[in-house]
This record gives sequence, structure tokens and C-alpha cells, in this order.
Amino acid sequence: MKNLPLILFCLIAFFLIKKRFFDNTDYKSMLDEGGVIIDVRSEAEFYSGHIQNSINIPLGELASKIMQFKDKDQPIITCCASGMRSAGAAKIFSAKGYSNVVNGGGWSSLENKLNK
Repeated sequence: MKNLPLILFCLIAFFLIKKRFFDNTDYKSMLDEGGVIIDVRSEAEFYSGHIQNSINIPLGELASKIMQFKDKDQPIITCCASGMRSAGAAKIFSAKGYSNVVNGGGWSSLENKLNK
């Protein structure tokens, strides 16, 4: 039990590293298929820098605004600062029946992947 914080830290680090270096999701094709990028950071964070054409819906407001996305098969990519909030947003979308949702992780990392 005394090693639980270390184990949790290692698990989180593993998933962040895996997402950053071993992500083979084709985000460009998702956007080409009519997909959208939902940035779930606060409005202030969003305006300090964001991916062009992304939509800002802070995570706390997502549940009340989710119905604006009528097509539950539309590709949706969530992003935030590090990937933690966007993971939560992806789970919210999935729980509401959206079938093509991907956690894009941190917005700057996602932007780099889109510009390759």
C-alpha cells in the first residue's frame, strides 16, 4: 500500500508517453470525414492558443452543450492542455452514445500531429 502513489504515477506516465509517442490515430482523415475538434480547456486557456477551427467547450459545460452535435457517428476529437480533461470529455461523449470519439490529448501535441 505504501507504493500505491508510485504505482499510480507510473501508470499515468506510461499512458501519457504512450499517447505522445505511439499514437497511430489518423486525425487528418477524421477531420476530412467531417470531424470536429472539441477543446475542453477554459475560455482563457483556449484564447491563449488553440488549433484553428477547433470548438471551445469547457469541460464543465460539455454535458449541457453536447446535444449541439446531432450526428452521433460524426468523428469527434477532444483535446485540452495535457490530455486528462479531454479523456473525461471523450468518456462523456461515449456515455451519451457517440461512437466515433477519440481523445487527441494535449492541443499543442495534436496540432503537431495534424501538421505532419
